[in-house]
Amino acid sequence: MVNKGQLPVIASTGQITSREELCSALDLAELAASTALEKAPELRRRISKLIMVNSLSRTGPAPATELARRLGIEPRECAVTTIGGNSPQWLVNFLAHQIAVGDLEAAMIVGAENMHSSKVAKRSGTPLPSSEKYLDLQPDKVIGDARSGTGPAEEGIGLIVPVHLYALFESAIAARLNHDFPQQRKDISTWMATFTEVAAHNRYAWFQRPRSPEELATPTSENRLVAEPYTKLLTAFLEVNQAAAIILTSFELAKQYHLEGSSVFIWSGADANDIWYPTARPDPGRSPAMKAAFGRALEAAKLSVDDISAFDLYSCFPCAVEMARDALGLHTQETRPLTLTGGLAYFGGPGNNYTTHAIACAADHLVHNGGLAMVSGLGWYATKHSVGIYGDLPPSQGFSLGDTLIDQERIDADGLPVITSLDTPSPATVIASTIVYSRDGKVIRAPVIAKLENGVQLSADTAGRELDNLPPSSLVGRQVQVEGRPLSYHLMD
Repeated sequence: MVNKGQLPVIASTGQITSREELCSALDLAELAASTALEKAPELRRRISKLIMVNSLSRTGPAPATELARRLGIEPRECAVTTIGGNSPQWLVNFLAHQIAVGDLEAAMIVGAENMHSSKVAKRSGTPLPSSEKYLDLQPDKVIGDARSGTGPAEEGIGLIVPVHLYALFESAIAARLNHDFPQQRKDISTWMATFTEVAAHNRYAWFQRPRSPEELATPTSENRLVAEPYTKLLTAFLEVNQAAAIILTSFELAKQYHLEGSSVFIWSGADANDIWYPTARPDPGRSPAMKAAFGRALEAAKLSVDDISAFDLYSCFPCAVEMARDALGLHTQETRPLTLTGGLAYFGGPGNNYTTHAIACAADHLVHNGGLAMVSGLGWYATKHSVGIYGDLPPSQGFSLGDTLIDQERIDADGLPVITSLDTPSPATVIASTIVYSRDGKVIRAPVIAKLENGVQLSADTAGRELDNLPPSSLVGRQVQVEGRPLSYHLMD
């Protein structure tokens, strides 16, 4: 969908990383939003939508309305998103289209997390500051897809912890490369180390320390194995105090207020979902929806991937980056930046709001370096995907939304039948597996996704004392016997 009307831009951004021990999420949001408004004070009275990204921290029932009152602005609409790390980029795509067609003058996206403060407060027994200063507010409108990220197959065996599911996805990628767990851990640590270097030079990053591949890959008391092949240092870090805000408007309005020098053009965007529940995906190590969203965003902007000078690929876990790299056709030795923040493991993983930080960092990068940047966000278990392309120069064809409707129909049609119980023991082939460890290093579970001979798929966990007999290696390709409700398995070979 190409629109040659008004050109939507990111006119201003604000980021906050606070190591103050006790602060509320809305205190952080107010600081980030105020920073963005200070850079573009004339837009304060033009903001007609203020949307808060869903927060894992306590914010009360009306965080967007609360924030608007704190800021002294009066938008026509205040809303909050559903869960999903794709939400900030999805919002940019949605709002940029409204600006392009003349339905919106300016909008602000804000998100914040104070998980660090929450942890400190819990340890010390000190109450956190309340986010709610105004107690007369009605709940904010909720926008976005509210479906849960797991279904009966996953929930039946308690497979809901993100690192466990993403570790399963990683095992499918490792099997494709013919890697065992240690080899895969070494491989991903090589390029994840480059993310630590980016974070080391980012003043907003939570961890500003470069690390070697060996540090990331080697299990130690400080870097325990979490779920094969991931160590702690290879996973998103949630315990941060971080907030970010971005203000969108038209280039015409930005010029009116002399903001053209700091404005970054939104060239295109696209959104797509993978098969919703992970167990039903034919290949847990690939993302057809990423491929669709990336491809349609590039197509809409009349660009190829070679035109992009920098990326920020969502990086909650290494497999998310690997899936994106695969979907984009990027070589494993890609020299262009794959992160502009340092990634969720080192910059910090502020809940659903990381991508707001990524967009702000992309805008700053483009103002200073020029070129084109692509930002991706994902929600749930590599389920919801949103992509945006940004540039320091205006797109000649105007803002464009990529059309993924046909792609989505094809993706959904590829979902496989799933079962949650079996009365008769049946053979199955493992297509994804992991080994989960406790904090003291004990094996506590080893879930798998497996395929029956008739093509039906399932999620299962180990049966009885099977944990004691499992090899410390990937089970992908191995035969198991599955039965029961909830489903459990034991090795057949």
